[in-house]
Amino acid sequence: MSPEIQVVVVLGMFLFLLSVGMTVPMAIAIPALGYLVLDGGLSSLDSLGFLAWGSLNSATLTAVPLFILMAELLSASGLSDRVYRGMDRLVGHFPGGLLQTNIAGCAIFSAVSGSSIATAASLGRIALPQLMQRNYSPSLAAGSLAAGGTLGILIPPSIALIVYATFTQSSVPKLFMAALIPGLLLVALFMAYLAIHSYFDPSIAPRSRAPRRAGEIAAALGDVGPFFLLIGGTLGTLYAGIVTTTEAAAIGCLLAAALGATFGSLDARRALAALRGSILMSGNILFIILAAFMFSSAMSFSGANYLIVEFITGLELTRTEFLIAVVVLYVVLGCLVESIGMLVITVPLLFPLLGHFDIDVVLFGVITVLFIEMAQITPPMGINLFVIQGMWDGRLGQVIRGVIPFTFLILGLAIALMIWPQIALWLPEYLSD
Repeated sequence: MSPEIQVVVVLGMFLFLLSVGMTVPMAIAIPALGYLVLDGGLSSLDSLGFLAWGSLNSATLTAVPLFILMAELLSASGLSDRVYRGMDRLVGHFPGGLLQTNIAGCAIFSAVSGSSIATAASLGRIALPQLMQRNYSPSLAAGSLAAGGTLGILIPPSIALIVYATFTQSSVPKLFMAALIPGLLLVALFMAYLAIHSYFDPSIAPRSRAPRRAGEIAAALGDVGPFFLLIGGTLGTLYAGIVTTTEAAAIGCLLAAALGATFGSLDARRALAALRGSILMSGNILFIILAAFMFSSAMSFSGANYLIVEFITGLELTRTEFLIAVVVLYVVLGCLVESIGMLVITVPLLFPLLGHFDIDVVLFGVITVLFIEMAQITPPMGINLFVIQGMWDGRLGQVIRGVIPFTFLILGLAIALMIWPQIALWLPEYLSD
């Protein structure tokens, strides 16, 4: 069987397994094993032990379960509820009301969770009941939460960027710094859209009362203060060059435990539940990475990687056409796969092409994450749509109507980065001088 036919058969098997509901790790691993057997026979399976050790024996990947544990500790302690309450007092009286709180809360929670689904699910459980009680627009309420959840894979520390760095041998601190300004710009764009929309149609977002006394402001700052301490302790030490990514994640876990016990309700039982949840989520992510390494190694052994690169370069695409093709690819995958799954499937294939199109690997990491964000809320099958849909009694169509403007805002920012790459590259270049 020729390599071309093998690629078609294996990719067809992968898409079929996803479409019938098989989990992402198994949907990747089974075709990968089949690919190895097709190309090298049963003896090719002897390499799996070395492959598993080589793919997961990475200092970079040790940060992933630690960041997940940090987020689980915050959720278990109830501090995530407090930050939403504090942000409601601080920004709920601006045009957009609690919708602004959704975006601000998602931005802060993203900075400690690194996960799109975790951000959308955690804030959605808190926000949706309150928004419905206050007669907010259902479509905008759900849409702002689904879109705000996507910030979890862009604003540092981002698990998606850590995984991207693993496949491309990039610097995690540089990727984090490159994503910081685009992440803040996206937050500003989301909040500006909500403010403008609610200014012209006040019925969609009734405003809450602004804090009138110093005590109210102090109470709100006290609610969000632990999060800023946590962010300063993790990202501050990382950006200052004092610690590595893994050490920053470990500091984050210790701070999350200390803050959760001091300001929240973290006890031994909740801490054990957080450990259990982080083990399950970490195991799932690391299994996806192992399966993806198996898949990419099988393609490398058969020469399929070379054929794909040769085919794409032979199309003589321009840099812009290549990036448009990447957008289409991620939008399609967003119907089937979560953010980490999309990364591990595509980055090994796309990374060898970056040199041909003269695309900076750090810039491409940020743009790729933006494309994945857009894919997760692109109708009709973006995964964040279903996360939010599963939390309320509204229709999926209402969620879709709410996220469409945010989809175009993400696309606009990605286009701006293609035209002015220094938006992302300025900070890491400045700090490295």
